Amino acid sequence: MLVGYSSSSEEDGELGSVSTTRASRRSVVEDEGNQDLPAKKKARTEELDPKARLPLPGCLLSMFPDDDDDAQTGDSSLHGGRIRSFKHERGNWATYVYVPYPPEEEFEELLEELLSALGSHGLILTWQEEFHLSLSQTVVLRHHWIQPFAQSLQAGLSNYRRFVCSAATLKVYCNAERTRTFLGMEVSTGHAQLLDLVRAVDKTMTEFRLDTFYKDPSFHVSLAWCVGDQMEKMKEILHELQSLVDNHEEGTFLLRLPCAEVCCRTGNKTFRFPLKP
Repeated sequence: MLVGYSSSSEEDGELGSVSTTRASRRSVVEDEGNQDLPAKKKARTEELDPKARLPLPGCLLSMFPDDDDDAQTGDSSLHGGRIRSFKHERGNWATYVYVPYPPEEEFEELLEELLSALGSHGLILTWQEEFHLSLSQTVVLRHHWIQPFAQSLQAGLSNYRRFVCSAATLKVYCNAERTRTFLGMEVSTGHAQLLDLVRAVDKTMTEFRLDTFYKDPSFHVSLAWCVGDQMEKMKEILHELQSLVDNHEEGTFLLRLPCAEVCCRTGNKTFRFPLKP
């Protein structure tokens, strides 16, 4: 199953606020009419040679790191081997919409058992940084689109009510670039309500001429991932992994996902849209 994924470290924010990880730089426009100035004014202007300017304080320089920092964000060695699905450009914000899943202690215990079993077969997977169920693909938003995009989502989701969906079946997924493989738990109940939310999200995506969600989505919560295309190898031991879920402690483990809010992660901001009680 091919799906789109993205992961990063961000901060929460409220609708209506916009923050960035670095301040905007101001450009200095030089006076191209220098040649036509009188002799006295011209001499005075020449004294303002940029090379003679006082150096900026270190505290200001730290606010505007060199462009090399941007280049490093594309270095896969700095992100556990993960590779960007699109080129990093200043002003472009990776964005996706999802329902968050707050993990329970029993879920974390089961995940440790699953990763241990995978490791015994030579497959080393990494926990997801956060657990969620995706309602959109990862798209790119320009900075000035963020506020109207969030407002459109808020309007489209305002009439939907809370619900609970559940998952208990393991499934293997791979991203479209086949650079990462995921172990996920597929939703078994709540599918119809999730499709309703996707339609609302797709409406906003279409409004901003962005890619909509998959036509026949496999709603799931991703548990862990590894670098490269390991789908076939993981599928070979999927039955063994599923037995850990089916025979966990007092019976089959059932992941219960309370869909009380929809979130939109864009760059370093998270917008939250509560669903109606």
